[in-house]
Amino acid sequence: MLGMNITRVPGSSSYFKGGVLCYSNEAKMELCGVPQDLLRKHGAVSAEAAEALARGVRGALHSDIGVSITGIAGPDGGSPEKPVGLAYIGIADENQSISRHRIMPGDRESVRERSTYLALAWLRRFLMRSGLPVK
Repeated sequence: MLGMNITRVPGSSSYFKGGVLCYSNEAKMELCGVPQDLLRKHGAVSAEAAEALARGVRGALHSDIGVSITGIAGPDGGSPEKPVGLAYIGIADENQSISRHRIMPGDRESVRERSTYLALAWLRRFLMRSGLPVK
């Protein structure tokens, strides 16, 4: 959904290299290099996993910036510590990786859409602070 929203803009191929959709922990480890120990210790829905995914997708695509979204969209899978609607967004460049999280209301589709728009908004702010050109 994130890639779809970025590539809606004509000319996006000049700045968007691609995306990696890794749903299972195995895919996170194999495609983005997320350490198994990190997933065991913090879980796939965590600040640590979001940052590792952002760094990993950046490396896999040889891009300047990596962005990740990991969360629990529901309707099941939540817990008191990690409720349905929780999303972590990670952003990484060559100097740093950061993550933020929010708990979003709504059904599965609403959580997914809101997570995507939040990731885009946070990416925009990150780029504006970094001094990289924002198109």
